[in-house]
Amino acid sequence: MNSFFQVKVPFLVSFQPSSVLDRVIQITYVIAAVDLTCLFMQIGILPYLAKSLGLDTVEFGYLQTIFGVLQLLGGPVFGSSIFSLKEIMRLLKLPGVMEIFLIKVLSGLPTGLFLMMFSIISINFFGLEAIQSGYLMTYFGVLQMVVQGLVIGRLTSHFTERTLLMLSVLVFSGVGLALALMTSVFHYCLIAFPMVFALCTIGIITDSILTKAVPPSDTGAMLGICSSVPPLTRTVGPTIGGFLYKRFGVSSFGYVQLAVNIILFLYLLKNKIPQKEEKVR
Repeated sequence: MNSFFQVKVPFLVSFQPSSVLDRVIQITYVIAAVDLTCLFMQIGILPYLAKSLGLDTVEFGYLQTIFGVLQLLGGPVFGSSIFSLKEIMRLLKLPGVMEIFLIKVLSGLPTGLFLMMFSIISINFFGLEAIQSGYLMTYFGVLQMVVQGLVIGRLTSHFTERTLLMLSVLVFSGVGLALALMTSVFHYCLIAFPMVFALCTIGIITDSILTKAVPPSDTGAMLGICSSVPPLTRTVGPTIGGFLYKRFGVSSFGYVQLAVNIILFLYLLKNKIPQKEEKVR
């Protein structure tokens, strides 16, 4: 095994890991970086390839959905006895879990649909070339790093989970209205910051609430369920998003987001969710 790491991955040897586990973690980081790089290359390039092949928006959505389904088919091969539907339903039936999970899914779903179709929107609506679309995706990624690294941590130390949950849903509503009125790339650049803020905040807050709502032995399983939301969005999102975009245009994403999050905000006002007023730890 030592010779393998020295020959195949020489740049990892300089770290002089103290155990095999350290080396496995390092290789995992490398694999994750390569995987994400290829994923975003696929997201950025595939729409231009689809357009050159003559596919319309709905057909492109079908293509993306098929790709997502093929990804999900690997699930039963790895750990099917652990991540079973029965186990998932058991956790979701615990007190306070189902409603928070639904808020997590529903609040970000319209934005997820928009982001799934953004590459097509950047071509047809904004009229951007592939490299310009790549710059916008990079800008969005930088905003995520800034918000998660500099903003969320400070807010969680000063405000309770309920306050931040309601704030993120309210910001999502404002983002929805802004998306409905958006007409240019400049408008999108302005909208991107509150969009990223709401996405990051509601993701962190709901994960925190859900992991504290289950027994410590089920924390890992609950985190796994939470992390399954983005892949599911990538699976069904392109088909739904393609239909909305072709039938109603870009503004439909904004109106759907506005309506969904206003309903969620009113629900949060009426109900004490979560039951305990705590800060994120």
